[in-house]
Amino acid sequence: MFTGIVEEVGTVRRLQGDQGTHRYQILATAAFVEGIRTGDSICVNGVCLTACDVQGESFQVDVSTETRECTTFGTSAREGHVNLERSVTPSTRLGGHIVSGHVDGIGKLMAREDHESESVLWISIPEGLSRYIVPKGSVCVEGVSLTVNRVEKHRYCVTVIPHTLENTTLGRLRPGAEMNTEIDLVARYLERLMQDRG
Repeated sequence: MFTGIVEEVGTVRRLQGDQGTHRYQILATAAFVEGIRTGDSICVNGVCLTACDVQGESFQVDVSTETRECTTFGTSAREGHVNLERSVTPSTRLGGHIVSGHVDGIGKLMAREDHESESVLWISIPEGLSRYIVPKGSVCVEGVSLTVNRVEKHRYCVTVIPHTLENTTLGRLRPGAEMNTEIDLVARYLERLMQDRG
C-alpha cells in the first residue's frame, strides 16, 4: 500500500526479456535503496512491483506480461525517469490517499497550461473509468496523488504545484505522454457493494 507521495525520481532501464516476464533495473539514491529488502513492494510510476537483487544504488524488478499490457511498462516506461515510493509503514504519514499500485488504465496528457506558480494538466480518461473520476476526488497519476479539479466527458484536469513538478516526473511530461492511472480504491469497493445490494 502507498500514499501517492513520491519520495524521489529514479531511472529505469530494461535488462532482459523479449517474451514473458521482463527484468528492469531501477537506479536510485543509496538512501532510498538502503531501506529496501528483497521482496518489498515498490511503487514505480504508480505500478506496484516486487524488489529483487537489491544492491548499492539500485534494485531490480520483474514485470509480467499482464503488467506490461496494462501499464506504460509496455511502451514509454521501458527506459527513462520514474517516480518512486516505498510502501507505507504503521508510522508513515498518509499525506496523499490510499494507493494500491494496481493500475486501472493508461491516460494521455492532452494539454498542459503552464502558469507562473502552477501547471494545469488535462488528462484523457481511460476507457470505462469516467464514472470513478469526480471533481475534488483523488486520482493517482504516474504514482502521484492528485486532486481532480474539473471533469469533462473524456478528460479531467488537475493542478500541479511547483514542488510536485520539480520532485516528480510530471514536470517533464509533454502533451501526448502516456500516464499510468489508478482511480480511488474506495470508489471501486463502493460500486461493488452497491451492485451486491441491487
